[in-house]
Amino acid sequence: MHDDLPPGLLDLRRHLAPVVDPLPSPDGWWDGPRRWWGGPLDVEGLALGSVGALIAALAALDRGHGGAQGARRRAATSAAGVASSFDSIRHLRIDGRPLDIWAPMSGFHPTADGWVRLHANYPHHAQRLLAAVGIASPDHLGAALLEQSALDVEATVRAAGGVAAAVRTRGEWAASPVGQAAAGEPWMRFSLAGADPVRPLPQTDAAGLPLAGVRVLDLTRVIAGPSATRLLGALGADVLRVDPPQHPELPDAHLDTDFAKRSAVADLREAEQLLRVRALAGEADVVFLGYREAALARFGLDPDALRADFPHLAVVALNAWGWDGPWADGRGFDSIVQAACGIAHLYGTPPQEGTHDGAQRPPGWRPGALPVQALDHATGMGMAAAAVGLLAARGRGIAGSARLSLIATANELLGAAPPAVPETQTDLSVPLNRAESPYGTLDFVPPPLLLDGAQLAYPRVPVRYGSSPLAWGTGA
Repeated sequence: MHDDLPPGLLDLRRHLAPVVDPLPSPDGWWDGPRRWWGGPLDVEGLALGSVGALIAALAALDRGHGGAQGARRRAATSAAGVASSFDSIRHLRIDGRPLDIWAPMSGFHPTADGWVRLHANYPHHAQRLLAAVGIASPDHLGAALLEQSALDVEATVRAAGGVAAAVRTRGEWAASPVGQAAAGEPWMRFSLAGADPVRPLPQTDAAGLPLAGVRVLDLTRVIAGPSATRLLGALGADVLRVDPPQHPELPDAHLDTDFAKRSAVADLREAEQLLRVRALAGEADVVFLGYREAALARFGLDPDALRADFPHLAVVALNAWGWDGPWADGRGFDSIVQAACGIAHLYGTPPQEGTHDGAQRPPGWRPGALPVQALDHATGMGMAAAAVGLLAARGRGIAGSARLSLIATANELLGAAPPAVPETQTDLSVPLNRAESPYGTLDFVPPPLLLDGAQLAYPRVPVRYGSSPLAWGTGA
């Protein structure tokens, strides 16, 4: 087990200082090699460090529960567990079948002067993309994009409510108004106040899971938020995820991230259903938010409104581009942020011999991507750590909210020094569990945590999407 916490990504726990005082320094919290994916950035340090932040928050929560008796459940992780968890969707099998992750129009596309990355996995984003480019069929996408600059495609698709980003260098991103606004975004942005009246945390016996009795309302989608709440569910929380019927979650994303929780659907445009969701928020301990803040504000579900109405509540919110600047309320995904901020350019590689990519900057070059969707998963780990940290602070009469973003996670990764070990690629073992589900036999990666040396497990597989009632603790 490794005890050291060198400066940099492994010490992401430092961002918890506003809510965790003194900051725990768990001994021997991870095991295994320091690098395994390789590449120009320290993605392994980001992954390990984000899980380490959660481990530190759990130690603080146990310290608050245990008082003079000290922590009751010691958390740790391993390189193999972290690596597998950050790539969980590619390891998931349904009756032996791998998942088809990307839609046909999603990915990198050459333009008249460079490259653009598109995200069209969700049907409504695909429709907006086609309308923005002015074509009726995906078959004509490539030709249409070659007639426009990358920045023009980005602007047109974004204006239509779609999701796109021009592939920029780090310098181009830093010089842009959006990049300048995001440059100082902290990994965790806390807003704290006294909790009056103080609501004590649920108490569990020494053998119980750390979050037993805690209620988590999950209003997130895709990877970052749902991966955080599935881990909180494994730690004992009662997690209820609520999705809008007009834009359902993709089936594969539901199967990957909705372990250890229940799944409900509510149309917030219907007054009765909105009142029920707000009542659930008032009965919760933590609310996770992953939708655009302007959209949530229409329903009184943005962080400030929730904290004003329910002072005991811990609110953890996520966005793509940070909380200030021209894109603060813009749509974005891990792959899109990588393209915009310079990561895709940094990971660019020549195409295979004999192929032609159509790009004019530079010829014979193609953008690349991180080995896993590390911005999503590391941000999700940060959200889980922030939630646990806020729960620990509640025991001291402090409540509040935390805001995280994919671009802030990218800033941490891009700003970190390379690790002082050789670049290498190591094949790590992939821990897999098997269970029956409403969708068939699932082979899946367990949570990346051990408690007192025992592997943490998900208490349930994903239920049928949208099948759960809008209520706490009432079966499936």
